[in-house]
Amino acid sequence: MTRTDLRTDVRTTPRRKVLISGASIAGPALAFWLNRYGFDVTVVEKAGALRAGGYPIDVRGTALDVVERMGILPRLRDSHIDLRRLTFLDGDGSEVVSVNPHAVTGGVAGRDLEVRRGDLSDALYAAVRDDVEFLFNDSIDTLDQSGHGVDVTFRGGGKRTFDMVFGADGMHSRTREMLFGPEEQFHRFLGYCFAVFTMRNTFGLSHETVMWNTPGRAAALYAVGDDDEVHAFLNFAHPQPPFDAFPNPEAQRDLIATVFADAGWEVPGMLAAMRDSDDLFFDAVSQIRMPGWSSGRVALVGDAAYAPSFLTGQGTSLALVGAYMLAGSLADRDHAEGFAAYEHDTREFVTLNQGLVGEGSATLFPTTAQALEQRNNRLRKLSAIPVAEGRPAHSALTLPAFMSMT
Repeated sequence: MTRTDLRTDVRTTPRRKVLISGASIAGPALAFWLNRYGFDVTVVEKAGALRAGGYPIDVRGTALDVVERMGILPRLRDSHIDLRRLTFLDGDGSEVVSVNPHAVTGGVAGRDLEVRRGDLSDALYAAVRDDVEFLFNDSIDTLDQSGHGVDVTFRGGGKRTFDMVFGADGMHSRTREMLFGPEEQFHRFLGYCFAVFTMRNTFGLSHETVMWNTPGRAAALYAVGDDDEVHAFLNFAHPQPPFDAFPNPEAQRDLIATVFADAGWEVPGMLAAMRDSDDLFFDAVSQIRMPGWSSGRVALVGDAAYAPSFLTGQGTSLALVGAYMLAGSLADRDHAEGFAAYEHDTREFVTLNQGLVGEGSATLFPTTAQALEQRNNRLRKLSAIPVAEGRPAHSALTLPAFMSMT
């Protein structure tokens, strides 16, 4: 069947039914574009509702074009976090240097966005909730592919058949595990673990981040505005991923408390707040690298396929761009041709952005005293030069204009 034949066929036959696993960022973005191209979309999410609040995330470069085409850019601009200062401290709490945040991130002041993760999630959901079916408090239990589609059994007991299924369920994707096997074969550990949680802003911080470092350890307080809360961040070097701690919040807290037991500055108070926190998020600093992003009628998008790690600052942007490219590649193609086009046209952009960890991002968290002093010297010089005009990788892909089929 040619692409012209397929366009005609899709318009005269029932809409293709698809299932998306995950309702964070990549999932709703993919749902938006698939619905725009005439698909009948269902999104399943294991949580009972969208995750509110959340730590700040960046939307940069090509991803800004995606949210603009979705019509949600004005809303996100209204939610923009105006971070004005990034201050680095030595082990004794004394100031090393204070810099413009964009000088470190490679962002473009006045264009790039930083918003609370929950604000982006809400905007995506609002853009698609009236046109797409959402199943909360449920998840995929089994997938069985056949010539006619994908038979799905849900944890809640339901059974349905879809033309295609998409895994948008994060770095620890169950969809990926069911199709391709254990995560370990795709997990590229970058040598660190981190934890993020909120605590009371008793520090007088406003629109700024303060980061304390000793070799192999970092602690930061991030005030996104004049709120009475700050985002607390703890990062530490670790020889291997603590897979046993991932499903166990108490084990996570114990590990962090042990690593930072003798730390100074505000860290003791941060550890106490962590113990009582109800929003602790802990994970390894890692990437997902896969030789292929699809199998049969099932494809992966966002962190499930190509998590770049927070060291790049590009996880959200890759999810938004990947969702746009995947949906558009399927607009007038069958699944086999569409999945191949998605990977062919998106792989280089993903590779460039995952490679940002090789451009010095990881050196924000030195593991030796010598490396820490070298980093501090670089930061002192950085504060005296103009802010960069953005990293080329952020805008390395020009969005194609896919055919609308609605």
